[in-house]
Amino acid sequence: MVNFTTREIRDIIISMLVIAAVFSYVFSNKQVNIAISLLPASIIGVGVGFVFHEIAHKFMAIKYGFWAEYKLWVGGILLALITAYFGFVFAAPGAVYIHGAYISREENGKIALAGPATNILLALSFMFIASFSTGILSGIATLGYAVNSFIAFFNLLPFSVLDGAKVIRWNPIIWLLAILIALAITFKSIFTL
Repeated sequence: MVNFTTREIRDIIISMLVIAAVFSYVFSNKQVNIAISLLPASIIGVGVGFVFHEIAHKFMAIKYGFWAEYKLWVGGILLALITAYFGFVFAAPGAVYIHGAYISREENGKIALAGPATNILLALSFMFIASFSTGILSGIATLGYAVNSFIAFFNLLPFSVLDGAKVIRWNPIIWLLAILIALAITFKSIFTL
């Protein structure tokens, strides 16, 4: 059974709003009035991708019988705000903490892959919506496509605490396929924006 604590819900909402706000600020070219008007679209395109990414980790961990809870990291929130001030976003506002008995390399790899795989599916969904829509909906979908493809690619990099390091330790072939898909859709999104 999946349960969310009050603290976890609070941490997810704060993290989502901060991420949406910093992306809005950067996409607005650091113009606060424009950033405020972009915030609703950013909550949909960016915030939803962040929330689903973290919830995918949680659900997969619970599927394997582990306790999992999202926790905000204040240092990561501050890093996101500072980098946005300089015109780019590096966001690590928190993570899903997993506890339980021994976690096998395969379980850990699949739990890690769940987040980026969710972002790939979201990116493709947003791309589909963008190709058949116009106006504001097309803009939101294009933003969602670009950001979710990048979140997937970035998280699949095989470094330290990122998801990619856990996936590659479990199965290098699955990692390679996942990162190539994420790279391809990220590259395509660059020409969409």
